[in-house]
Amino acid sequence: MRTGLIAKKLGMTRWYTEDGTHVPVTVLQVEGCQVTAQLTQEKNGYTAVQIGFGERKTKNLSKAVRGHFAKAKVEPKAKLAEFRVTPENLLEVGAELSPEHFVVGQFVDVAGTSIGRGFQGPMKRHNFAGLKATHGVSIRHRSHGSTGQRQDPGRVFKNKRMAGHMGAIRVTMPNLKVINTDVELGVIMVNGNVPGAEGSFVLIRDAMKKPAHKDAPKPAGLKTAPQAA
Repeated sequence: MRTGLIAKKLGMTRWYTEDGTHVPVTVLQVEGCQVTAQLTQEKNGYTAVQIGFGERKTKNLSKAVRGHFAKAKVEPKAKLAEFRVTPENLLEVGAELSPEHFVVGQFVDVAGTSIGRGFQGPMKRHNFAGLKATHGVSIRHRSHGSTGQRQDPGRVFKNKRMAGHMGAIRVTMPNLKVINTDVELGVIMVNGNVPGAEGSFVLIRDAMKKPAHKDAPKPAGLKTAPQAA
């Protein structure tokens, strides 16, 4: 199991394959992903790496967080995430990862926070058909109708699909295919859409439900090796 990457969603565009097929893709910026901490079985009880992404002003950090980055000898990061890895795929602190960590043709899982829609009715939230436009229905055309039963059991069951808060939850899009990677621009293009608004952070991992790609670099696709102290 390899580490994943933190990315910033730049937006969607289109990509044309060699045979002229049009593919909708989401562009994810991964430039600047760097290892900020290493967790081992002996010290922490499990093996993982902490990845940092983006930039943040030192004056806006607490003393403890400043010390964390100073110990790792890396610039303060805007976003931190931890990825479980197997012991043979541990990375040294300070190593910077490349977009080529994922190869063209492999499948990845992308997780992020979906766009918040606020309080929405059942038609938008659950794709209900709504009530009839006539035959006695008045004012409540977009409502969900009856939600309970008669005297027995006389209550509304839990998890009943009704109007309520929509979006702003963690969503994972599985098995998205990597269409292209660009080292110079520091971006990865994946087929289809990913959760979140433009400019939001997402996490990219090797697909859990697909076999590992034979060309995926191990322990990781590194851009620069950590500098010696």
